[in-house]
Amino acid sequence: METYFEDSIVIENNMPCHNQQTNNVNQDHAIMKQVRFANSNASISAVSASGLQEVKETNENGLNTEAQVQLDPQLKLLPLNDQIRELQTIIRDMKTSRGDFVFCADRLIRLVVEQGLNQLPYSECTVTTPTGHKYDGVKFEKGNCGVSIMRSGEAMEQGLRDCCRSIRIGKILIQSDEDTQKAKVFYAKFPPDIYRRKVLLMYPILSTGNTVIEAVRVLIEHGLQPKHIILLSLFSTPHGAKSIIQEFPDITILTTEVHPVAPTHFGQKYFGTD
Repeated sequence: METYFEDSIVIENNMPCHNQQTNNVNQDHAIMKQVRFANSNASISAVSASGLQEVKETNENGLNTEAQVQLDPQLKLLPLNDQIRELQTIIRDMKTSRGDFVFCADRLIRLVVEQGLNQLPYSECTVTTPTGHKYDGVKFEKGNCGVSIMRSGEAMEQGLRDCCRSIRIGKILIQSDEDTQKAKVFYAKFPPDIYRRKVLLMYPILSTGNTVIEAVRVLIEHGLQPKHIILLSLFSTPHGAKSIIQEFPDITILTTEVHPVAPTHFGQKYFGTD
């Protein structure tokens, strides 16, 4: 395992890499496979508006509705249903036991990860069934990876592996400087060809957005374009999402809820350090 220093970031190249698959589209897909991207409008709610704005009005429960928060097209919400609402409620409830908290958090993470994978490229393919028939389907394109922002982002790693067991996962450790209170990168480990991949960046709680902004800067320093980054989050504040999108307009944020108050106890409760 090779370890070397680069701009005060420790990077360990112990992760094998996939060869990036070509995404050239040929009209005759019988000759060359055709790459397609999922239509996010069909599966994820996104409100087109000029930027993300916080508004003062709140309903009686303090929740933000589409009328209260204008969402940037790059900010995508999972369609709200009773199942997701219940999981959000249990996670936020101070009376929830740690066992129930972890169970519900894992369920919600799985839903977010599934939607995140829908944002990645698939290619058309034809397979033969056990009865000898041909079936025209799709297959997941290789050349993607996950990156978790330690420590809370590590809670989402297993959900990603459960859905895509061969995917590579890198890590970033960012902490606030005690003197300046600015986010500082202490550690980063990525696949060596990270610049060629599409990245699922995992961080469950977006509060101020400062940690994510610093993580994205590190990825950019390694050659990755913001448009190839999909941020997977469980909860976000309007301020956090707005800060990230203003800094990186091409990034995609996928979350279950935009709310003025984020459950910042998530990491402590999930790992049992509260």
